Amino acid sequence: MQSNCNHLRNTPGSGDVSSSTQSAHAARPPREGACHHNGDVHIQLSAALGDAGDHPSSRHRTSTSQGPSQGHSHNEARGPEDSSLDSEEHSGSSISELRYLFQWLHKSLPYILILCVKLTMQHLIGISLGIGLLTTFMYANKSIVNQVFLRERCSKLQCAWVLIFLTGSSLLLYYTFRSQSLYYSLIFLKPAVDFSNFWKVLWTVGITDFILKFLFMGFKCFILLVPSCMMSFKSKGYWYMLLEECCQYYRTFVPIPIWFRFLMGSVELERLGVLLALFYFILKLLSFSEHLRHFRQVLRIFCTRPRYGVSASKKQCSEAEDICSICQAEFQQPILLLCQHIFCEECISLWFTREKTCPLCRTVIVDHINKWKDGATSMHLQIY
Repeated sequence: MQSNCNHLRNTPGSGDVSSSTQSAHAARPPREGACHHNGDVHIQLSAALGDAGDHPSSRHRTSTSQGPSQGHSHNEARGPEDSSLDSEEHSGSSISELRYLFQWLHKSLPYILILCVKLTMQHLIGISLGIGLLTTFMYANKSIVNQVFLRERCSKLQCAWVLIFLTGSSLLLYYTFRSQSLYYSLIFLKPAVDFSNFWKVLWTVGITDFILKFLFMGFKCFILLVPSCMMSFKSKGYWYMLLEECCQYYRTFVPIPIWFRFLMGSVELERLGVLLALFYFILKLLSFSEHLRHFRQVLRIFCTRPRYGVSASKKQCSEAEDICSICQAEFQQPILLLCQHIFCEECISLWFTREKTCPLCRTVIVDHINKWKDGATSMHLQIY
């Protein structure tokens, strides 16, 4: 046994092993040292393990064999947490951006107010004039619609007052700005306006559009003043519709000369102005075709004046208890619809200004809604 130990100690390369074992004995407890004297196999295994641990290829194989599985499990374990962290970071960044925006607005608010006051003072006349025209239009439009709804009970005095009010407002406006000759734009002439200034052009177009609305609303007041013995309520409805369609069609033509002069007014950009004016003209042609188709349809309805049904007999009215379902009164010129329901002619005519179906059974009676028969005027502002 002793010879074998000496042989192991004297073999080449055993010096390293002996030194390593000595250092291990020095670090280990006495019990482990005692176990070392009992067998040589322990020394050989430790040396083999040391060599395997020191070999680079073994370490590489061990790391590669364990790396993917451990990395995959690690990514699976942290996947939902990473997504939640990303969402939290994104929400936190958005909140911080909003907070920064609010802080900037809070600091910039006094300067914004100063600029708004300056712009308001510069365009005070235009802003106040626009508010006055809008309130005048809304008041007159509502008054006319209410008087049309009252039919025979409408107030002639109220209609006359609205007519005078619209006429006076238009004349006062043109008299105040008589130096600019704004009324020229109504008949496609050139007003005395600086066409190189965009705001001046826009202001001129807006005033002209409101004046045209006032003009045709005055015509509706004239129709309201006509006695019912000379023109029935149904005929007045068709006239309201025709006047409104004529007004909208004419309003699409009026801004063309003004915008043409503005687009072609710049000498430095003459070619670009010509191209813009040509493009504007093409767009207006497309809108004209659509307006013309609609206007021809309205004109056909005005000329033919189609009936919604036939006159109902007394027996049919008695079967319907002689009560109109719309006005809840006795029938006045009763009309029997295709669905066999009876209504007053004026009541059902007013109903079909907004609907296509029967008020009771919802059967489709007409294929076109006769808009504007209630005397209303479009609130659309034609600025192009």
